[in-house]
Amino acid sequence: MAINNAYLNGVYEDLAGRYPEQTEFLEAVHEVLETLVPVIEADPRYEQQNIIGRIVEPERAVMFRVPWVDDAGKVQVNRGYRVQFNSAIGPYKGGLRFDPEVNLSVIKFLGFEQIFKNSLTTLPMGGGKGGSDFNPKGKSDAEVMRFCQSFMTELFRHIGADTDVPAGDKGVGGREIGYMFGQYKRLKNEWTGVLTGKGLSYGGSLARTEATGYGLCYFADAYMKDNGKSFEGKKVIVSGSGNVAIYANQKATQLGGTVIAMSDRSGYIVDENGIDYKVIKVIKEQKRAALKTYLDYVPTATYVEGSTGIWTVKADIALPCATQNEINEESAKALVANGVIGVFEGSNMPCTPEAIAVIKGAGLLYSPGKASNACGVLCSGLEMSQNSERLSWSFDEVDSKMKGLMEGIYATCAATAAKYGMPGDIQAGANIAGFLKVADAMLAQGVC
Repeated sequence: MAINNAYLNGVYEDLAGRYPEQTEFLEAVHEVLETLVPVIEADPRYEQQNIIGRIVEPERAVMFRVPWVDDAGKVQVNRGYRVQFNSAIGPYKGGLRFDPEVNLSVIKFLGFEQIFKNSLTTLPMGGGKGGSDFNPKGKSDAEVMRFCQSFMTELFRHIGADTDVPAGDKGVGGREIGYMFGQYKRLKNEWTGVLTGKGLSYGGSLARTEATGYGLCYFADAYMKDNGKSFEGKKVIVSGSGNVAIYANQKATQLGGTVIAMSDRSGYIVDENGIDYKVIKVIKEQKRAALKTYLDYVPTATYVEGSTGIWTVKADIALPCATQNEINEESAKALVANGVIGVFEGSNMPCTPEAIAVIKGAGLLYSPGKASNACGVLCSGLEMSQNSERLSWSFDEVDSKMKGLMEGIYATCAATAAKYGMPGDIQAGANIAGFLKVADAMLAQGVC
């Protein structure tokens, strides 16, 4: 669909012509650009200096091979990526994703989103992302270690505490971060806060594990309360069963909701009495087992094969926390038909453009991931601050900062949307607010 501004549409069409195969990246760019029309029309400097044309191209994209030896002694080869998208407001910051579906398009979409997400946190962090098509599932600890060491043997040349600070993402947890940090330290002969999401024994931050899931609920709660609603007494769907989903379950429950459905790649579970996040932690973090084994612990729950059906479960609140484009137009219509009051994104771009149109068209509350899942990178920024000061803050101190900042992000999105004539449109407010800070920094720094 054409963007209603000649300059913005021209930039997008040129991008689509050069990268027609990068569908995820193009989807992310279009979603942002179509909301920036009033901003571009209000300030001609952005077009004169071609800020949009510059911001959609990464400053640097690195691709490399990652050879490693499996437990059978066979040499395997994966592909590694690091896209350093924009450093106007701070060093590149963004996670590493290990997943078979990773390719350059996925990494560029994630890195592009990260620019605006990081801007919204108010912390001095630029946007970047990286990862590999390596799948850690089913691998031994020794295989994961050898892969991570090989991956870092190339990546270490491109990162640093004041240059680019990666973190974890899908497929990259504390185990993987530990192996990569150890290899970086060995190669550089220095201890520095070059990775976030580290273990508490070597510079990690309390509350980092919980951050994204907690922050999602803090944002959603502020948004709902501003519209006379809350989690209290509501039934909640949380897709996924990874880190974000587990702690979204915990916080939504603490705020008075009941999480009745969760999923993984294979299927989903439903329990009207509420799904125990502590059991999910055991299954996914300790046993690394399939979600359906939840029934071994809680036999009153039910399991359904196929994860997409989770959005047909009747509930009040939807928290997609699994992966991109998990809610399509059909799923969105099911949510609307079942009376859901809001869809708050916990993963990156989980709703397709068609789904967003259905959700917003029906008057549901909707928040994009760049705003409502920003607490993960926000807490990573707090970890960077602690590393720089050689300090360690208490859990409550970090949690309090996260809550205040996430409520502040919501307030900024709401105020910005109203200022530009789109009151209540948190998607537009997030895109515009995130863009303005970065764009103004780019203007101040000249053509670079």
